[in-house]
Amino acid sequence: MLLATCRVGIHIPVPGVDSQAMSDFFASMKSTLFGLFDMFAGGGLSNLSIFALGIMPYISASIIIQLLTVVSPELKRLSKEEGAAGRKKITQYTRYGTVLIAAIQGFGIAIGIENMSSPTGVPVVMAAGWAFRATTIMTLVSGTVLLMWLGEQITEYGIGNGISLIIFAGIVAQLPGAIINTFRLMGAGQISLFVALLLAILVAGVLVFIVFMERGQRRIPIQYAKRMLGRKMYGGQTTHLPLKINTAGVIPPIFASSILMFPATLATFSQSDWLSRFSAMFDPSTVLYNVVFVALIIFFCYFYTAIIFDPKDIAENIRKQGGFIPGIRPGLRTREYIDKVLTRITLWGSLYISAICVLPMVLISQFNVPFYFGGTGVLIAVVVAMDTMSKVDSYLITHQYEGLMQKTRIKGRR
Repeated sequence: MLLATCRVGIHIPVPGVDSQAMSDFFASMKSTLFGLFDMFAGGGLSNLSIFALGIMPYISASIIIQLLTVVSPELKRLSKEEGAAGRKKITQYTRYGTVLIAAIQGFGIAIGIENMSSPTGVPVVMAAGWAFRATTIMTLVSGTVLLMWLGEQITEYGIGNGISLIIFAGIVAQLPGAIINTFRLMGAGQISLFVALLLAILVAGVLVFIVFMERGQRRIPIQYAKRMLGRKMYGGQTTHLPLKINTAGVIPPIFASSILMFPATLATFSQSDWLSRFSAMFDPSTVLYNVVFVALIIFFCYFYTAIIFDPKDIAENIRKQGGFIPGIRPGLRTREYIDKVLTRITLWGSLYISAICVLPMVLISQFNVPFYFGGTGVLIAVVVAMDTMSKVDSYLITHQYEGLMQKTRIKGRR
């Protein structure tokens, strides 16, 4: 019901906006930064609904706080030493940051769309001015805060991460329209039956490939030394340290897309000739765009992995617990070994993400596919679906365990 509420809000426009003119205008600028945001907003930005900003301000605030935790001793102390109280305070900072970012984005959108008009010349804003700007800012900030609250309620009382599920619902909700459009093109003869079957096989193969790579791990064996406590021997077991191939998740393509689409977004609001020529060089259909896109994804994969995964802390924790990697000395050598392994598998993870993100451009240019299959949207959808399935399995196992405990008579219990 909460997810349904999010979808209903997508179709409620901000006061003072011609929704049809806004949709017509957005149809010509899907390759800009607004097109990327519209995907995360579930289509709410294309008609400037009350949920037009989606949950992106919250994600941006979370990323900023996470980055600041690495460089700020105070935030690092709150996250590691203060426990639940510290995490609660960091969550509060994230909420404040969400409101600030949503207000800034809302003001920018209100200023930007005042001079917009549809291809037929119909203005998007009916009555421009400070009254419209204030109304738009308050509406968009309130919509983002409501989505943030709904996501937190889903996380607390439902199954899975609420924020991720809201993004997942917005991406999946656009798939039926894309599939219907594909069948319409088949009926018109623009796409042959052979190409449609080939695309169906390719879609299934890509989904299987993403699941396979997301589950891929490099397991480093860890041996714990035996210890004598009194007359009993403890320890001596062997475990492993799992390193995911895609440690950075979907953050690298989001950052890379935002950087490359920024010139196209500026060119939309500017009349400068050199800016228009520069943005044309980075059109998604050009080779230059895809080469730079892949390079940025690889860079951000290494950058974000270095932020969220510290081999020094892992090596220190293994040493404190009396463990070691067979053939590797504890301490500095363990840290260097983990860092070397992580560097190697991150390269393959970044190449895998690059291939998935470049796939839509190849399908559109070679097969005239009428929708963007692949990229960040499919990665998010698959990862969230896998995470939700694992949460459901854990929930069922927990309840089965509780049922067994209730049927079993435990000694000493009346």
